[in-house]
Amino acid sequence: MKFEERGINTSVVEVTNVSAHGFWLLIGEEELFLPFEQFPWFKEATISQITGVDLVSSNHLFWPALDVDLSLEAIRHPERFPLVSNTGL
Repeated sequence: MKFEERGINTSVVEVTNVSAHGFWLLIGEEELFLPFEQFPWFKEATISQITGVDLVSSNHLFWPALDVDLSLEAIRHPERFPLVSNTGL
């Protein structure tokens, strides 16, 4: 039996637009908006940092230049994942 070499991941994530208010991600057939108000890690990021996103698994995104990990669940339902900061404590 001959085994084929694994191919590249065909599940693609793409930043389709960036505005002053947030940015849009296209993941397969689904497009999601990430407003900077709810995802502040991206507000001061460069376009290159925002577009440098990896689809780590079917439900996990990673921005290496920003060291930001997000699940699709957190993007779809940010109200379930309130921002908590220990800064200044």
